Formats: sequence, structure tokens, C-alpha cells
Amino acid sequence: MGLRRTARRAAWLWLAMMLPAAAQTRVGEVSTTFRMIGPNDKVVVERYDDPRVGNVSCYVSRADTGGVSGWVGLAEDPSRFSIACRAVGAVTLPADLPQTESVFRQSSSPLFKALTVTRIWDAEKKVLIYLITSTKLVDGSPFNSVTAVPIDVP
Repeated sequence: MGLRRTARRAAWLWLAMMLPAAAQTRVGEVSTTFRMIGPNDKVVVERYDDPRVGNVSCYVSRADTGGVSGWVGLAEDPSRFSIACRAVGAVTLPADLPQTESVFRQSSSPLFKALTVTRIWDAEKKVLIYLITSTKLVDGSPFNSVTAVPIDVP
């Protein structure tokens, strides 16, 4: 069972890495740890606009490793992040919106680790839920954070 689980995760990660990452905008950053050589460690805040749901923007804060390894792109960023999504105008839901869909993905290490945001539609309460998780080839529950956007649908 462990080998099948690992194979499924590897296949899923390969597929996730092939999907284009959604366009993002870096909103700001805060330096957290001084590094003598290379950039400092920091927390960055990025905005992702939902590509299928008009006027919903998600703000993700995440750790960004500095130093020499971070500078050359070889550092593995810690799996620590938070998400907050908001309606920034009149929200328009497409008619064919699936109940669950992966909407954003961003690599957070040179190999096999990414942040993934999944949108879940709660039709009963008319709420869009955005769940951010970290993908890693290890057993156990991934780090995650959740936020919700209520929708005014007739």
C-alpha cells in the first residue's frame, strides 16, 4: 500500500508541476532574519486572482528563505503560509464551476514541493472556500490554511 501511495503522490506532483501557475502579484514583503551573505529571510505577501471566478482575489503570505541558497534558487522554503480571499467587486460564478478545483500552484523548492490552492464550492451556504496546502513526498497531513468568500447568488 505504501508503494502505491507514493506512486500516486509522485504522479499527482508531476501533473501539478506541469500545470501553469496562475499569474500573481507580489504585494509586499517583510524581512525577518538578517543574512550576512545573500538576501535576508522574509515573509512575502502575494495576490492571486481566481482565474475562473471574477472579482475574487486571494492573498497568500509565505516564508521565503534567503542566504546564498535562496539567492541562487536552491533553498527549500518552509511550509508555513496563510491565505485570505476576498470579493473585490461583484462576484461572477461561471455556470460550469466544478464543486472542487485546483486553482493556483507555486513551486516552493527545486524538487517536488509546491503550494496548492484548491477552490471548493459550498452550494448550500453559497460560499467559496479556498484551501491552501503544501505538497511533499512524505507521509502525514500537509500544512494547510483555509478561508471563505460568501457569494450573493439569487
